[in-house]
Amino acid sequence: MKTNQRIELLSAFGIVLDDICHAREYIDAKQNISEHNYQRFTDTIERVHIYNGWFTKENVLSALNGIKQWLTKEELSQWLANYQISDQSPKTIGLIMAGNIPLVGFHDFLAVFLSGHQAQIKLSSDDAVLWPIIIDILNEIDPQFLITTELVEKLAGFDAVIATGSNNSANYFEAYFGKYPHIIRKNRTSIAILKGDESQEELQELGKDIFSYFGLGCRNVTQLLVPVNYDLNLFFESIYVYNDIINHHKYANNYDYNKAIYLLNSEDLLDNNFLLVRRSSELHSPIGVLFRHEYESEEDIKNYLKLHEASIQAVIGKNFIPFGKSQSPSLMDYADGVDTMAFLTGLK
Repeated sequence: MKTNQRIELLSAFGIVLDDICHAREYIDAKQNISEHNYQRFTDTIERVHIYNGWFTKENVLSALNGIKQWLTKEELSQWLANYQISDQSPKTIGLIMAGNIPLVGFHDFLAVFLSGHQAQIKLSSDDAVLWPIIIDILNEIDPQFLITTELVEKLAGFDAVIATGSNNSANYFEAYFGKYPHIIRKNRTSIAILKGDESQEELQELGKDIFSYFGLGCRNVTQLLVPVNYDLNLFFESIYVYNDIINHHKYANNYDYNKAIYLLNSEDLLDNNFLLVRRSSELHSPIGVLFRHEYESEEDIKNYLKLHEASIQAVIGKNFIPFGKSQSPSLMDYADGVDTMAFLTGLK
């Protein structure tokens, strides 16, 4: 497939996603797929929570809505304009996907596909339901897609690897794939920096960064960096609109478990009955918990960010990513700051 064909295919799929996200009825003259597959897709979104309790319909639609923003001819063409796409024989790229949030590896797939290579995808068992129907739909829109991408149980015959996992799994990836060109990603998380002059609206938007996907994504805020003696009352008032999250059984179980552990250990803890806020200099908080760390000066902030730059995915706050936008990366916002497309277009 030529680059323009790949862009056409993805933009057509973007139209399908837009209709899905807006719950539009199937219209034969508009959609680029059969009514059967359109209904399969909507049915899959409805029932995916059966296979992974964290993948609620709302979270899946949120992920699809983010993806569809990328899938326009204009967005894709502007992205590719930054790179030289080779017409040489394509490489086979092994993709080991994470499964912490729905379709979290879509950007990697997008980069492999648009760089002209072939993708061999090893799915996470936590996100193995949505991908097959997406592959089927892309095949239906353009049957040539069939030769570019396959889902596999085990990678074999690959030329390069992009693997995402935990810090522990990254060690295994390094040992196994180290001799190949590779990108191996480890655990990352995001933080928010508060100055004390944020409005209630800004803090409410911050709630999106904390609670979207139940806090499971690397772009979710798991720690607040706050001034010494920062008053959290306005913060708690502002995020109360997200209190319904406690009615999700998996989130509630984690919240209750962590609360019990902290109370037994007499931890310094604040609680609003759906979020625990604990003083800690650690970055990665458990589900249902938000860490807070105090700073005294702007220099403290700079030093803190420098110290933890290898573990921070995104920084939210004034002069950083706007509140509420952590889960809205552009095509140029690469995970871990590693330019995936440059890596792929530079393969020899």
